[in-house]
Amino acid sequence: MGARSITFNILANRIGGTLYIGVTNDLVRRVVEHRLKVAESFTKRHDAIRLVYFECFDEIEQAIRREKRLKKWTRSWKISLIEKDNPNWIDLYPEIAGDNHTSSLRRRRLWNTGSPGQAGR
Repeated sequence: MGARSITFNILANRIGGTLYIGVTNDLVRRVVEHRLKVAESFTKRHDAIRLVYFECFDEIEQAIRREKRLKKWTRSWKISLIEKDNPNWIDLYPEIAGDNHTSSLRRRRLWNTGSPGQAGR
């Protein structure tokens, strides 16, 4: 994902199902780890392996701040956030695992500029 490789992400087990919120510096690798269930974890217990939402950041601190903020949100707010960009809860993993994922990320406007409240460039 180039220079902007820190991501905040939401995984789910199904549409409207259990949500997992996390931060990683390698989203493709991390989703694969969740799918392979390599560790005893929340995602393994709840089968939350569908990548339904993510945002990219320049700095880890920004992504962690976003993660902590969203963990305090109500469930309905989290669902609204997901459904704003992904109303059918489509698994986004194939999109990011492909060769041309950077341009599609820009089209989806999920690049974070680092300024609060401003999405995409």
